[in-house]
Amino acid sequence: MSGSHKAVAERHGSGQATGGRRRRKRSRGRVVAVVLVSLLVLIVAAVGGIYLWLNADIKTFSGDGISRDRPAAGAGGQNVLVIGSDSRSGDNSSYGGGEGDVGRSDTAFLLHVYADRKHAVAVSIPRDTLVDIPPCRLPDGKWTEEQKDTMFNAAFSVGETAEGNPACTQNTVEKLTGLRVDHTVVVDFEGFSKMTSAVGGVTVCLPKDIYQRDLSPNRGSRGKLLFDKGEQTVSGQKALDYVRIRHGIGDGSDIGRIKRQQAFVASLIKKVKSQGMDPTTLLPLAKAATKSMTVDPGLGSVDKLVSFAMSMKDVDLHNTKFITVPWRYQGARVAIVRPQADALWADLKADRTIDGKDASGGSKSRKSPTQSPAESSGSVSGAGISVAVYNGTGVTGLAARAAETLRADGFTVTGTATAASQDHTTTLVTHGPGEQEQAKTVARVFPGARLQPADAPGISVTLGQEYAADPSPSASAPTTLPSEVADTARSADTDPCSDLSYG
Repeated sequence: MSGSHKAVAERHGSGQATGGRRRRKRSRGRVVAVVLVSLLVLIVAAVGGIYLWLNADIKTFSGDGISRDRPAAGAGGQNVLVIGSDSRSGDNSSYGGGEGDVGRSDTAFLLHVYADRKHAVAVSIPRDTLVDIPPCRLPDGKWTEEQKDTMFNAAFSVGETAEGNPACTQNTVEKLTGLRVDHTVVVDFEGFSKMTSAVGGVTVCLPKDIYQRDLSPNRGSRGKLLFDKGEQTVSGQKALDYVRIRHGIGDGSDIGRIKRQQAFVASLIKKVKSQGMDPTTLLPLAKAATKSMTVDPGLGSVDKLVSFAMSMKDVDLHNTKFITVPWRYQGARVAIVRPQADALWADLKADRTIDGKDASGGSKSRKSPTQSPAESSGSVSGAGISVAVYNGTGVTGLAARAAETLRADGFTVTGTATAASQDHTTTLVTHGPGEQEQAKTVARVFPGARLQPADAPGISVTLGQEYAADPSPSASAPTTLPSEVADTARSADTDPCSDLSYG
């Protein structure tokens, strides 16, 4: 397949592919602007009786497939997972092309809205990123086994249904980041196309003339001209074609296309904001969005969508940023770069912007909802308590870091080691008979930790991803986020013609 990650990796000296059959997938532009920023506010305030009409269109996916082993809820900012679906069922068949009725997703980003409600950042996760997919629920109610070192976009296809498996993708993102996903939104072809038309088109920019073969590289001839070089306005099918283009621009990589998709979403947000609260424009936009979105149960009504929209209304264009998770090529696939990615997740959890500013809005509390004031007071004495520490994550040096913290509080650390599995999200404190009170004291060092009794005596701590991402002084981030992440981020007010391709 021309333009694959393997080909790009070879051009960039990234080594040979790891092998395996390359999957031919027609990538689709399934981006959706975070138009909820100003989109749905008018529904109750200006439209009145349209409320029930819109409410009837909202679809939700079942919460039964959301993992029970989840990161603790954040005290300030919100995390929203946005997934683009290329399902060909129903009206989508006239937009997407391709074959098959299994829902797929090659585009996803995690939107973090900071606690100050004045900043937001969307972190794109490349479709070919190698991740561990945790157990996910199948349509028959059974749960899969964990899948190690698997392409990220495979999570959405678990169960092979037309509507896809957003709960599985959410579980995967939570496992990857250690962040709790507060809401998940899935948008399909039809919704994307109609939203771009509802706002009167979106401004995009092309560095060269684009022909049909640039969109479909297996064509024998270059075909018709699809886009002229330069700045222009697109909507509907042309908007879909724009965000699908991969092979005809730059190095032909998915990473390059992600940058153009980010530019498109930024331009769409800018267009919606520029039009203000005009019901003539926003009502068709609201109808297109609600008709073609599938959301988690927590967003399953107009009331809830309006509440979410209101929480974002003061985020301005310049403070709306777009980045891609720190990455590198691994053969024909993409690998997450650690510890830089861990530093990013820690920054988001602490409501620090990507350039290091505090955006918590004064909300600094990180205690677990189950903790009492005494437990979260920060005064811990471990005198007379012995603890063994195990690293239940893939973050190198985490057990040693925790051991140092415990010793500073007076605990005796009997040893550190790697846990039997490295897929723990939440830190676990295990204790023997009669040791519950001592275990509670240990748990105070690790906010959000769970207690678990055991038959054998002794107290042990198995560290989870939450601790790896904890920004508190006792568990500082493994490294600082590289300055180039902030330097190369796109803002929603960035010139649409700038920085459109990797390579």
